[in-house]
Amino acid sequence: MRHLLSVVMLLGAVSSAGAQSLTPRPEDVDSLDGIIRAYYDVISGPAGTPRQWHRDSTLYIPHVRFVAMSVREGRPVAAVMDHAAFVAGYNRAFVDSGFFEHEIGRVTKRFGNIAHVFSSYEYRSTANGPVLGRGVNSIQLYWDGARWWIASATWDDERPDNPIPAELR
Repeated sequence: MRHLLSVVMLLGAVSSAGAQSLTPRPEDVDSLDGIIRAYYDVISGPAGTPRQWHRDSTLYIPHVRFVAMSVREGRPVAAVMDHAAFVAGYNRAFVDSGFFEHEIGRVTKRFGNIAHVFSSYEYRSTANGPVLGRGVNSIQLYWDGARWWIASATWDDERPDNPIPAELR
């Protein structure tokens, strides 16, 4: 437990306080297409394969916020996380079961150096396995003159009462 806590704290320090000092892959951050492709790529992989958390942390501003939406007892619930909490909450399931998430549709709105990307996704436990779920990521980004940064990401899964809109399929 102490080792896991140390790893989580280290990842938190890397992803929050030092993200801007890490060197990203240029192809990950030089375009909106590149950063969205990397956003999905870093968390995807077969069971037993570690995820690319170091690479992932280079995509985000310090103190990035992730918001995972769900519904409990008919009410919306938001789970708000920083990068370290996201890694701690999702890593084991991704590595134990396998997780492949890829984009199936996108609507991008850009104004100057800011952009909002609605990116619909589907996920599987194996690369070519059955689709286990779908949803939409709402990703806010900015351009600093040299690269793109993800400032926040909020997502919600598709449900019978919450279908993915036609323009995002």
